Amino acid sequence: MEERRSHDGPRKKGGLVTMPFIFANEASEKLAVVGFNTNMISYLTSQLHMPSTKAANTLTNFGGTASLTPLLGAFISDAYAGRFWTITGMISLTLSAVLPQLRPPPCDGGQVCQEADAGQVAILYISLLLTALGSGGIRPCVVAFGADQFDETDPKQTTKTWTYFNWYYFVMGVSILVAVTVIVYIQDAVGWGWGLGVPTIAMFLSIVVFIIGYPRYRNLDPVGSPFTRLLQVMVAAYRKRKSPMVSDPKLLYQNDELDASISMGGKLLHAKQMKFLDKAAIVTEEDKHLKSGEPPNLWRLNTVHRVEELKSVIRMGPIWAAGILLITAYAQQSTFSLLQAKSMDRHLTKSFQIPAGSMTVFTYVTMLSTIAFYDRIFVPIARRFSGLDRGITFLHRMGIGFVISIVATLAAGFIEVKRKNAALAHGLIDQPHATIPISVLWLVPQYSLHGMAEAFMSIGHLEFFYDQAPESMKSTAAALFWLSISFGNYFSTLLVSLVHKFSAGPKGSNWLRNDNMNKGKLEYFYWLLTLLQVVNLIYYLCAAKMYTFKPVHIHKKENGSSEEDGVELANRV
Repeated sequence: MEERRSHDGPRKKGGLVTMPFIFANEASEKLAVVGFNTNMISYLTSQLHMPSTKAANTLTNFGGTASLTPLLGAFISDAYAGRFWTITGMISLTLSAVLPQLRPPPCDGGQVCQEADAGQVAILYISLLLTALGSGGIRPCVVAFGADQFDETDPKQTTKTWTYFNWYYFVMGVSILVAVTVIVYIQDAVGWGWGLGVPTIAMFLSIVVFIIGYPRYRNLDPVGSPFTRLLQVMVAAYRKRKSPMVSDPKLLYQNDELDASISMGGKLLHAKQMKFLDKAAIVTEEDKHLKSGEPPNLWRLNTVHRVEELKSVIRMGPIWAAGILLITAYAQQSTFSLLQAKSMDRHLTKSFQIPAGSMTVFTYVTMLSTIAFYDRIFVPIARRFSGLDRGITFLHRMGIGFVISIVATLAAGFIEVKRKNAALAHGLIDQPHATIPISVLWLVPQYSLHGMAEAFMSIGHLEFFYDQAPESMKSTAAALFWLSISFGNYFSTLLVSLVHKFSAGPKGSNWLRNDNMNKGKLEYFYWLLTLLQVVNLIYYLCAAKMYTFKPVHIHKKENGSSEEDGVELANRV
């Protein structure tokens, strides 16, 4: 991914005026992608007749790939190309929903359903892969591009970037809310042809809105791939691994001109941690032979600022890893929680029943309410006590999210016990397709708690990456955020597969049964997730306690020199 620097004309660009275009674009794109995916497990199980565990793993694999590809998209794609591949995948899957020959024949009642054949499954996987690749081109671009519209050097905009993430998530939540109600209703009541076609049209609209706002955007010029710079530091440190460490950090290499484009807000201070990487900035006799003004070989010699960029990324690693399990727990809403909802009484009135795929409406309503409460009430109150402009640190915000997520999966297990007890009381244990006379509203607590957890943890996580990433790696930080979501989905696939394999007993007492969920032990799976999250919370508290915040930027003096001394090869003959 190429990072970029400001290259604005005489007219001031960016700022709040660009937000309607960016948010409208994001709303259309999110409406398309979420409307496409939310009810997909119903499509896989009812239309393609996949076993529930296979369908669940297909979706979490798709979610993992869609969140992993931002790093791939950073090199081979951009927002426009990403939308092209997304639309291609959506059209392909829409055709499979419309054309009978692209899916197995329907089955009624107790009839044994014919699962999709190899060709039909191949079309499904290709469609999902294209959509995932497209999402990878869009996700890191939109989040970072929106934050880039605020000039951090402008005193009027200094507090706007951190509040931007709250706005971003709020707008995204509203569009998702529409997707899980209107789009899911169309899929269930009208048909999958229109249900998948409408999101495809919304994807086209996102392109139109984005282009309309182009003249007002604050565009940034490329200054090179941050991944290359990180690799250069590692290679240089390895090549000089036998060089003796300098007695004073001020003897390490500095080059203001070389770092100018990646340190416009000031250079990073030298940190004492990970001293082995400092060897990349040691000036050897060979390096001293450079002529005045000649740039060094960056695969052998790097500046302190570039070394500190790598240190900052490494320091973020443990906090990044802590977010994986929360995504694993969250992923169950579109898999097993949805299957729970399908088995329960979903009538809100005598004539209307809520689609199972729309149960996440409670997640997003809670998330939106929590964001509004956090931004308008909690932050101003917390600010009085902490003195922090954002109320509490993003590390505290993430910790609160972890605790709420633990409560969510713990509650989900008890609600599953209640659902099965209702099935037993009404003699429906042996009827996997029967509607159990227990209100689906019993699932509201677990859905709502996950929404509350996301409002704290996910926004805090994104805020952490953007704030703590080196100045020139803000877009890379967005890709790291999606990478944690990717790993969370993949871990869900692994966990489901292992539980399904090793919990199978001689009497068919599998925790995650494909044939009859009523005879399974889904509550044990939820409680296993709860236990794993408790261990993860302890790990996170230790990681947060030991975390060292990004070194303070060095401000330039009026004469242009740095406040910290260092070796400048440009001054040597």
